[in-house]
Amino acid sequence: MAIDEETSGAAVESGEPSGSGPDGARGGIGRRGKPQVKVGTVVSDRMDKTVVVEVQGTATHRLYHRQVKRTKRLAAHDERNEAKVGDRVLLESTRPLSKSKRWRVREILRRAVGVEP
Repeated sequence: MAIDEETSGAAVESGEPSGSGPDGARGGIGRRGKPQVKVGTVVSDRMDKTVVVEVQGTATHRLYHRQVKRTKRLAAHDERNEAKVGDRVLLESTRPLSKSKRWRVREILRRAVGVEP
């Protein structure tokens, strides 16, 4: 007696991952996606291998429906201590490196004018 796979509840070959392997949607290795990327200005470089970066964005006010500037101060990892105050940097999200560091300096886009290395 043959059992029909479609009616028995068994997985049907559809070409999509089932979620159990490394390419699956749940808990798979290698399915982290693209990291978030932000651009900001370094406001502090006093810590070792850490810079504080100010990132500006806009949001719509809930009541007045106007564009409002929002500023975030993010702690970012700078492995070689290259970024200085005033530099424009590109940040990418990463795993938690400390209590406050969730970002890594990917590259320095523009050096600050008038600041010597």
